[in-house]
Amino acid sequence: MAIIDLPKTGVRIGYDSIGIGPPIVLLHAFPFSREMWRVQLDAFSQSHTVIAPDFPGFGETTFVPGITIEMMADIVVDFLDGLAVIEPVVLGGCSMGGYVAFAIARRYPERVRKLILIDTKPEADDDTAKANRDKLLAGAATLTPAKVIEDMIPKALCDLTRASKPEIVAQVRRIGAAQPLNGILAAVKALRDRLDAVPGLAEIRVPTLVIVGEHDAITPAAGAKQTASRIVGSTFVSLPDAGHLSNIENPEAFLAAVAKFLDCAF
Repeated sequence: MAIIDLPKTGVRIGYDSIGIGPPIVLLHAFPFSREMWRVQLDAFSQSHTVIAPDFPGFGETTFVPGITIEMMADIVVDFLDGLAVIEPVVLGGCSMGGYVAFAIARRYPERVRKLILIDTKPEADDDTAKANRDKLLAGAATLTPAKVIEDMIPKALCDLTRASKPEIVAQVRRIGAAQPLNGILAAVKALRDRLDAVPGLAEIRVPTLVIVGEHDAITPAAGAKQTASRIVGSTFVSLPDAGHLSNIENPEAFLAAVAKFLDCAF
């Protein structure tokens, strides 16, 4: 656990950095923190330097009013500069973290060596999704982080996880409920207003792995497969017994897929 103050943006970033070797940067999902990568931090550090920051308003990172996905991308790059990580990195992002990864790949392609897109999608919100986010924001006066994550769990975790892995359900509930409400609400606006990343997919020229839980109800496998088809030379993997949080629900299969992609052992 560590903290760094970024001189360019004034943001105080909470992060983990562990291991020795080529850098892997892991970007967390909404509404979680870097804690969602606990298993991967331990495993990947056997052969890489694993870096996992909290986004603004989550975990130990300061709140940034009016945050956008593009701003998150700029802050991640500023953060890497602050750590003197100037070489291209393996960049992995889950869900919201994937949206930021798309933005980094588009805005800072020279900073990306390989790309891992996890239970995410390039498309912007459609009208229905935007209306659902507006509804959540309209109820902000009575909203709590615990309610946000409780409402998400039926979609975020697959049936098998909810029925037979109570420790995973408890972990997801605990991490989500611990996040500051102002960070959650700001992120909802950022998600609602994010740019369509589809036009930039054809410009991605680095090795890319698209991973999705077989039973992902939020960013379904069919859409992830289509995303992979739009990125030249990419690899698509559907993980069994997993939903939207595939790295948490089936960490063994997740680690195997990434190890194969990176051609290393964890």
